[in-house]
Amino acid sequence: MSRSVIHPADGAKKSSRPLRGKKGKAASAGYTHAEGFAPVFDQSSRVLILGSFPSVKSRLTDFYYGHPQNRFWKMLSTYFLQPMPVTNEEKRNLVLAHGVALWDVVMSCDVIGSKDDSIVNYTPAPLEEVFEGARIERILLNGRRAAAVFEEGYKDCGIPYLVMPSTSPANPRYRYEAWKEALDGIFGIRA
Repeated sequence: MSRSVIHPADGAKKSSRPLRGKKGKAASAGYTHAEGFAPVFDQSSRVLILGSFPSVKSRLTDFYYGHPQNRFWKMLSTYFLQPMPVTNEEKRNLVLAHGVALWDVVMSCDVIGSKDDSIVNYTPAPLEEVFEGARIERILLNGRRAAAVFEEGYKDCGIPYLVMPSTSPANPRYRYEAWKEALDGIFGIRA
């Protein structure tokens, strides 16, 4: 299958895929085994936004991008000219109303806090579930860790994907313009 990679400006099923990542670190101090969320999508979803794995704050709020300083929800609501969603239901409604699917490339793992670079012993998400249930035209990978895990198993999935600057508050290189440009490529130009 062909692929397209662009680097702009600088109820889930259990996966049958094997564990990946560095093995044996879970016994080290600070590691916790954690489970991710089910995907959010429907038949009208056109773009799949993939993060790496939910942060501690997201796991506490029980939904994607739950850290109040994460730029994800502000970016998406600004792009679609919608009020900033507050509740998980409002967030779910925002993405589904605009053809956006959400998931993380890691379903479960051992991790230290919210540190992406500490993710080990992980099970990749079975992305085929979304590919088969929606009309995904493009995949946006929220950050380099999401991209690295995605490319291990899905780089030849046949759906063009873009590696985006992470919306995490820890990323000083986040740029709204990069996300706007990527979304414009799917949904058309927004003012």
